[in-house]
Amino acid sequence: MSETTQDGGVAVTAPPSPDESMSAAQLAEKYGLTVSGARPSLVEYVRRLWGRRHFILAFSQAKLTAQYSQAKLGQLWQVVTPLLNAAVYFFIFGVILEADRGMSREVYIPFLVTGVFVFTFTQSSVMAGVRAISGNLGLVRALHFPRASLPVSFSLQQLQQLLFSMLVLVAVTCAFGSYPDLSWLLIFPTLALQFLFNTGLALIMARAGAKTPDLAQLMPFVMRTWMYASGVMFSIPIMLQDKPQWLADVLQWNPAAIYMDLMRFALIDGYGSQNLPDHVWAAAAGWAVLFAVGGFVYFWKAEERYGRG
Repeated sequence: MSETTQDGGVAVTAPPSPDESMSAAQLAEKYGLTVSGARPSLVEYVRRLWGRRHFILAFSQAKLTAQYSQAKLGQLWQVVTPLLNAAVYFFIFGVILEADRGMSREVYIPFLVTGVFVFTFTQSSVMAGVRAISGNLGLVRALHFPRASLPVSFSLQQLQQLLFSMLVLVAVTCAFGSYPDLSWLLIFPTLALQFLFNTGLALIMARAGAKTPDLAQLMPFVMRTWMYASGVMFSIPIMLQDKPQWLADVLQWNPAAIYMDLMRFALIDGYGSQNLPDHVWAAAAGWAVLFAVGGFVYFWKAEERYGRG
């Protein structure tokens, strides 16, 4: 294609590109371009997450080490904090309000300490999960990796913290007459199921917290309500024996209460199966699978939106 210029010369212009009439989506498809940070398939996402397993473990250990690095007692606060909480709850609920009704002191004190330690595991996982994305935007925006690595890592951090605290929990139960036996082996499946549940819940809260950062300010009130409704400081069947049966059933079947009761059943000699709801292991496994799978899929669906905006 040519045209005559003012000085009589002939200027040749390039013919119009066939790409000019194509939309951005058509151009991307033609040249094999993809969206930066696009969400992979669920199977591929799981494969990538597994490939980052060493990072997840190292990140959780680093966070655990740094958590109390500025305190003189250091990592001892992992144990001291829930013990102090248990002491306060014992004074208020065990001494003043007599929430230990139906249980001797040899049972109630390890009952209370176990409840505080186990619920703290879930509570800390939720609180860490809600800030997993919003509190690490620099990392999310700087590096390309499966974002689920962050809430999973924070849940793993809380599991490591609980395992460290279990030494004190064992000492407390032994001090009040509950010594190791075969039932203690139930600790391991209980912790595994609770870890799956906590991780799924942390993934759900991570997505919600990424979209609404103010959720982190609301969650302490939600967790406190959940704690009081889960029988951390009292036996639900005994405390609610004069209330409608459906109310006690609802509170006993909530996942936090189920995992606490299973741990108490494993550790405390005087806490028998009559204190557990029917089909308790099926319920524990059901909650774990439901939240682990559902939470993972829910988080994955928003993968390409984390850190944007």
